[in-house]
Amino acid sequence: MRSSPVCIGLTGGIGSGKSAALQAFLRRGAAVCSADDVVHALYADPMVIDAVQQRFGPGVIAPDGAVDRAALGDQAMASDGGMQFLEDLLHPRIAEARVEWIARQRALVPNPPLMVCEVPLLFEAGLGDRFDAIVVVTASESVRRARVSTRGQDFDARAALQWSEDQKVRGADESYVNDGTEAALDAWVGEVFGRWAVDGSR
Repeated sequence: MRSSPVCIGLTGGIGSGKSAALQAFLRRGAAVCSADDVVHALYADPMVIDAVQQRFGPGVIAPDGAVDRAALGDQAMASDGGMQFLEDLLHPRIAEARVEWIARQRALVPNPPLMVCEVPLLFEAGLGDRFDAIVVVTASESVRRARVSTRGQDFDARAALQWSEDQKVRGADESYVNDGTEAALDAWVGEVFGRWAVDGSR
């Protein structure tokens, strides 16, 4: 028996359009937990800043004293064991923040019609059983490469850390190939919202 409101785990490969999908859920009234927002807050935490600086040096600290995420990403990818260090440092804290967020949403009166947590490494971290449903946004490799290139990120290095798109789709309750327009993605999110929201038909 699923919980009410339903809590969806939203995931997908790099460049797939997860953030755009999350915003589409938000526009329809869902409560959303952005992985980027959670990580951004953690990189301003003094304990995280200190640990990162000790491991990677002062070059990963921005002038305002917070972690420079772009510089840290480059250093972690280039450093032996760097990505594993970050996972060990951040993942328990991210999980704790997500559990606290879900508890806060369930305590609201009234509850939101739907909760959606963006979790980029949902499958890789073994979190599939933490959600009532899993939604995957995917896209063809050429489209994802093009999107990532505009952000100056290393597609191959980051994709190598993730499950394949086919694996993600097979593990999902809902999936969408986001090779088209943002309007088409938005329309699909509307359909998913209708199926899983408290007053939906599912």
